[in-house]
Amino acid sequence: MSTDEHEAGDQRVRDAVRRHARTRAFAEAEDVISAVLSDPGVQEARERVERAEMGMELGARLQPFQDRYDQAVAEGDAGGLAGLCAGKHGRWGRICVLPDGHETSMEEPHWGRTSEGRPIAWVGSAPDGW
Repeated sequence: MSTDEHEAGDQRVRDAVRRHARTRAFAEAEDVISAVLSDPGVQEARERVERAEMGMELGARLQPFQDRYDQAVAEGDAGGLAGLCAGKHGRWGRICVLPDGHETSMEEPHWGRTSEGRPIAWVGSAPDGW
């Protein structure tokens, strides 16, 4: 075997070792990432972020309805309040602030605010006290 053939063989071995090390490192990284993402605390944090993002999106899109509701309450406008959707969600105890019949005309879920003031949307209705 010539020196060139020997060096070429050594280079193939070094390349194979590098590929193996890289493959193993990626596999170990995937295992660590999977373990972190499956942690209950991480899942809870992700859900909180998703709820906050949805709340910001809903708040920006449906704020005019909330403003109209707030104004009707402040002014005691019974006619304005009577035109609102009767949908409510017992868990949050909030009334939907969209116009009556919105589920068929606008294809929107019910929308209101939690007792902490955060936007909330729901589909259907729940009995009081749920």
